[in-house]
Amino acid sequence: QSATLEFAAVWGTRDAVSPRTAMVCDDAPVARISSLLEPAGRAEGRPERLAENSGIAFQGCIVLGKGFVLEPEEAREWIAEDPRNAEVLFPYLNGEDLNSRPDCSASRWVIDFNTRSEEEACTYRLPYERVLERVRPERAKNKRKPRRDYWWKFAENATGMRKAIENLDEVIVVVRVSKTAMPVRVSTSQVFSDRLTVFVTNCFSEQAVLSSSLHLMWVMRYSSTMRTDLNYSPSDVFETFPRPEPTPALEAIGRALDAERREIMLRRDLGLTRLYNLVNDPGLEAGADPDVDRMRAIHVELDAAVAAAYGWEDLDLTHGFHTYRKMTRWTVPPATRVEILDRLLEENHRRAAAEAAAAAAFGQSTGGSGSRRGRKR
Repeated sequence: QSATLEFAAVWGTRDAVSPRTAMVCDDAPVARISSLLEPAGRAEGRPERLAENSGIAFQGCIVLGKGFVLEPEEAREWIAEDPRNAEVLFPYLNGEDLNSRPDCSASRWVIDFNTRSEEEACTYRLPYERVLERVRPERAKNKRKPRRDYWWKFAENATGMRKAIENLDEVIVVVRVSKTAMPVRVSTSQVFSDRLTVFVTNCFSEQAVLSSSLHLMWVMRYSSTMRTDLNYSPSDVFETFPRPEPTPALEAIGRALDAERREIMLRRDLGLTRLYNLVNDPGLEAGADPDVDRMRAIHVELDAAVAAAYGWEDLDLTHGFHTYRKMTRWTVPPATRVEILDRLLEENHRRAAAEAAAAAAFGQSTGGSGSRRGRKR
């Protein structure tokens, strides 16, 4: 076993510090330094969950049982033997596939009986026999009764997510634990692993916002971490994020990002992680790789479109290579990051207060408690 040890050496004084004393953090002058020993802004407090963001981001399915998973060749053989098996066999997309495969496709398939009873499940002979043989013995040892009793079903079926996406051909997904944290558009005709966060939208404007430096800074600031990777929790970083309204510019740059990135990845046999390792590599100078230059340019335009959607055209969006929380990226300057996080937190608090006031007013008008639905996106 190994452990990662981090420490900070801090020098202090008991004497009063002059207000004229210059504060420097990460080799840059700052107004304040936080308890995390990084530049701090003016906004204080924690972000609150926003009702307008509820019911949009979901964790994928917890399968819990290696016996559910098949190689694609075997799945196709089963379907060829009995076409009905196609009703319970699907590509199974996980985080490694999304970040490493050039087409972001699933490398394996999965047996998914969904909400079917055991009597219904056993009518699919080959899938049922496989789960009976390889999943049931494992589930019989599980401490949770529902997982023992309903062994032919996934441990967590993500019913809310399934219902929410049933009328969509595509959704946006992001790997929950990764350094890349870059959302991708994928088909809904597959099962999503619990290692993915699924956004119930096929809107290119939303894809642009979720791909922006502004959103990534929010994620880096408020997500937990797994070792040195970001842990994208829907409740912590999406439900609190104050999204801008869609605009034609966001729609256009979202489409450009999706189409051009897809073409580059397929042509060069690059997965998402490998591509963004190049984009974020300070050693890869401008002019050395036209595809990387184009991706950087798209993200510059994308960040400008997102800032404009908020009405923040005054921000300094001069991109360069900057390190924040041990991650070096092609992004905006540190001072701009601090200002963006301030404005986003202030906007979060403003919207949360407005939602609370609206809920209180609704409760008074109806003589009871009520809830307010979010914006229609």
